[in-house]
Amino acid sequence: MNTLFLAILTGGLFGFVLHRVGAGNPQNLINMLRLQDLHLAKVILLAIGFSSLILFALLATGTINDSHISIKAAYGGVIIGGLIFGIGFAIAGYCPGTCLVGVGGGRKDALFFIVGGLLGAVLFTLSYGWLVDSFPGVFANMAGGKVTVANTGVEKFGDLTGNLPAFGVAGAIAVVFMLGAWMLPKKFNI
Repeated sequence: MNTLFLAILTGGLFGFVLHRVGAGNPQNLINMLRLQDLHLAKVILLAIGFSSLILFALLATGTINDSHISIKAAYGGVIIGGLIFGIGFAIAGYCPGTCLVGVGGGRKDALFFIVGGLLGAVLFTLSYGWLVDSFPGVFANMAGGKVTVANTGVEKFGDLTGNLPAFGVAGAIAVVFMLGAWMLPKKFNI
């Protein structure tokens, strides 16, 4: 029960923060993608840097059980799916998390995005067997499959940095992201 409560609390706080920074408004996201207002890009870079630092600190101290770490394998389907996702994100101004925030903020257009996303998931699930049979190369692991940049301590995942200390690698990446957030201008004059 505590795990469920913690998940609901964490999700609620995350949704609240997304709403407060304007991520539930598709126009803000589209303006970010058009490089007209980079406020959300700055927030995203800061959040990635800060959360990766916290994650690796918790892993290093044993506070987080490493069995909860899951890495998606790299394969052609992930790249194709990412392109489809990116195109949909750019057109609609929503991603799966921000559309839920949009609904919570009273945006009816977010409901259409949710229905479309669920319909796409159902269609993919129904066609998955056919896709794997018809295009096996798209689902073959590439670049080592499940690989992380830094060593997470989970033996089933490879890492790209070898013997370098994981917390040092994660710290360097976190600093780069947070500096990027700080140095990024509010908008580009294009």
